[in-house]
Amino acid sequence: KAVVSTQSTGELDALKGKANLDVWSRAKLAMHTLVQRAGFLGILLCASIPNPLFDLAGLTCGHFLVPFTTFFGATLIGKAIVKMHIQMLFVIFIFSKHHLETLETLISQIPEIGPALHAPFVEFMDKQKLRLRSGGKQGGAPSESVLSKCFEVFVVGMILYFVISLVNSLAQQYYKDNVEGKKQK
Repeated sequence: KAVVSTQSTGELDALKGKANLDVWSRAKLAMHTLVQRAGFLGILLCASIPNPLFDLAGLTCGHFLVPFTTFFGATLIGKAIVKMHIQMLFVIFIFSKHHLETLETLISQIPEIGPALHAPFVEFMDKQKLRLRSGGKQGGAPSESVLSKCFEVFVVGMILYFVISLVNSLAQQYYKDNVEGKKQK
């Protein structure tokens, strides 16, 4: 375990010696330092805040053989508890009546296009409030856009592709094991 981990740090050691690093290299170096120094708490921090660098933190954890229980525990706590509450408070704060009225006022004060945007914005927000209160239904029937249907079909297709490739891989492994077993007999 330690041998694999130390063999792969050569790239990061080379980055540490350079003065001018691009953004991606600095992010890699920062994630490595965070995971190495802070461990569980570093992973928890990366999982708790909405950022695209969590993928990099996950790759770093895998690269440096962080135990699965440490990674999964920190990710579970960070995503399911901390991040969920942060997002919930943000949505409640932003969509409170006072803040929406302030936003409507700001939109109407935009030069040239503000008055034209104000009415559609208010109408859109009223429809969203009605939709939220009616459980997502408008006029008794659920409204589904073409985009949501396309995305649904895409996701189902990806899941089916994964299942088919998994079955194919298992079949190939089974065949390989049987052919090698018969050759050895």
